[in-house]
Amino acid sequence: MNSFLKLAFSKTLSLHPAGCLLFLLALRCTLWSQTRIVNASIDTSKTGAPISKNIYGQFLEHGGDIVNTGVWSELLVDRKFFYAVAASAPTPPPVMGNAAGNPRSRRTPARWWAPIGGDVVTMDTKAPYTGTQTPLVKLNAKEPHGFSQSGIAVRKGKAYTGRIVVAGPPGAVVKVTLIWGKEAADRQTVTIGTLGAAYHKFPLRYTAAANTDDATLEITGTGAGSIHVGTVSLMPADNIEGFRPEVIAALKQMRFGVLRFPGGNFVSSYEWRYGVGEIDKRPPIFDPVWHAVQPNDVGTDEFLALCRLLGVDPYITVNAGFGDAWSARELVEYTNGAATTPMGKWRAENGHPEPYRVKLWGVGNEPWGDYQMGAISLPQFELKHNLFAKEMRKVDPSIKLIAGGAMPDVMEGADQARRINGQYVPGYLSAADWTGQMLLNCLDNIDMVSEHYYASGTQHTDMKLQKKVPIDPPLSFIEWQRAPAVQVRAKYEHYQEYLKRIPALRAKPVPVAIDEWAYFGGGPNSYKTVPAYAWAFHEMFRHSDVFQLGAFTFATAMMSSTRTEAILNPTGMLFKMYRDHFGAIPVEVSGDSPQPKPVFPAGGDQPAINPGSDTYPLDIAAAFSDDRKTLAIAVLNPSDAPATMNLTISGAKLAAHGTLWQMAPDKIDAVVAVGKKPEVEVAEKPVGSISGGIVVPPFSVNIYSYAIK
Repeated sequence: MNSFLKLAFSKTLSLHPAGCLLFLLALRCTLWSQTRIVNASIDTSKTGAPISKNIYGQFLEHGGDIVNTGVWSELLVDRKFFYAVAASAPTPPPVMGNAAGNPRSRRTPARWWAPIGGDVVTMDTKAPYTGTQTPLVKLNAKEPHGFSQSGIAVRKGKAYTGRIVVAGPPGAVVKVTLIWGKEAADRQTVTIGTLGAAYHKFPLRYTAAANTDDATLEITGTGAGSIHVGTVSLMPADNIEGFRPEVIAALKQMRFGVLRFPGGNFVSSYEWRYGVGEIDKRPPIFDPVWHAVQPNDVGTDEFLALCRLLGVDPYITVNAGFGDAWSARELVEYTNGAATTPMGKWRAENGHPEPYRVKLWGVGNEPWGDYQMGAISLPQFELKHNLFAKEMRKVDPSIKLIAGGAMPDVMEGADQARRINGQYVPGYLSAADWTGQMLLNCLDNIDMVSEHYYASGTQHTDMKLQKKVPIDPPLSFIEWQRAPAVQVRAKYEHYQEYLKRIPALRAKPVPVAIDEWAYFGGGPNSYKTVPAYAWAFHEMFRHSDVFQLGAFTFATAMMSSTRTEAILNPTGMLFKMYRDHFGAIPVEVSGDSPQPKPVFPAGGDQPAINPGSDTYPLDIAAAFSDDRKTLAIAVLNPSDAPATMNLTISGAKLAAHGTLWQMAPDKIDAVVAVGKKPEVEVAEKPVGSISGGIVVPPFSVNIYSYAIK
């Protein structure tokens, strides 16, 4: 009984017993209507195109520290000294396109290097170790001079390793101290007394004796003259090739197929050459897109190592904003070329003699947006895409090129069509239909088309007002859960229109890669959006010939994490459950209860037909395993009331007993978070026949699996 009914019952009971009886009768009718019986049928003789493992893919972008602290193990901020050592927080550079000094356009670092010993540190810009400046510390024979950084998270008994690159006079002594408490014993020091005029690298190692999120690393020197500190690094000793082991362990469980990198908007101003070579010599840069310093520690080789560690395929997006076709060609050569090629030789010198053989390549990110670095007109970008394709395929003809597309739903939703031809929702193949024009003019150089969406349950397109407006009254529980699948359905309908209008597309179908997608509004680590994501999966499965790749924004959103721990959250658990237990060959599902008509008129991001199987309020998808020896049946109940399902199977005989994997928490906003008792689980249960009378709990996601006799 929901809270409204409880309140009504208590008030009715307090008035009169007869009123209570009438209320109970009404309640019984209400609950009966909520637990309606749905009749569904699965015809295993009717199958669709295989479901790609890449549908479960993920996306990582160098947006702020999403990568640098989200998956990488480095504990220090600004380890290459982009900012000057200073007593107060440094002021970031002005943001491009905004008024200088606008505080909203500058993200002040929360941690920085502060001087020790007074005004003793200057920044040497004449001969920096890397980047544009290096700290120069003026020494004193009696008093330690240097700098420090606080806010470092360490754990008791855990080892930490690193290095420092320093140069100075032979008589100077440098001490690098990790401090985890206020007492004199709450520290360890590495002493370096063998300096020289040239830079040398010295190892660091510590074992913390307490838990704290505010440890400090101090770098000080004594003696005569001055020392240069080129760079410094500190990581947990158990890092895996530089990556956080707890993050690797969490994400590896998901087997999500493909990982997209390095952007996102970030890529449009990214110089990939800064991200390869000796890691300590890579220059730090200020990213004008996300207004943050990037140390360039995680570049191409590190990304490809991450893909290897996770067991997924890499998907690299090249810079088609400020970037050029020659640079894209050289990046393909760096990853895929033989060691005898110029870039392949560089790769080998960097420790990777064998080609990586990366197959998936995106040409730019959201080139249709006027906010994008290097944005140009659509006709110009068509020429640019074809030029990139020509140069990249010279190096490796086997690569698959993913074009930056935007169907009418995106051009409307981002309000980009209006600036091109005055249309709020662009007509198909009009000058503002970015995907349509790309398919018309670049089809020979497109293997997949990239599409993005970020679903909203609080706004919709008002076709009369030609703008987004708040949804009032709010969507019902079911319709709120439907929102991401609605966006998938809209893209499917747009694609069908392209097939009608572009004969060459029918001869050479180009699948869709939804390589950025998410639904905001569920709260961190909440179950609230899990049914919505399951529904989006089902809609992709139903059109598996069209949708063959996904990349969720972001891979880090699959986890609840602190600075030292990480576990899968409900969204990550859902992705893992489908990847592990759903099939790969979709089969037809029908029923006697069609989905209702869309809430809003068709157009732009509103499809003409609602997503979902004819099993309302349930949504059901089914698929064989690759070897057709197992049938998986995914049953989603996106409503806040239980439903009963009667199911018939034709074309195959199922074993009498199977297994159910189920996510069915007690409340929609249940959470799974580090340090808290999990409120969501993927329960594994033995089940008997699925033929009739199956009660499906409210807002639950269920996968039944049966062997084929």
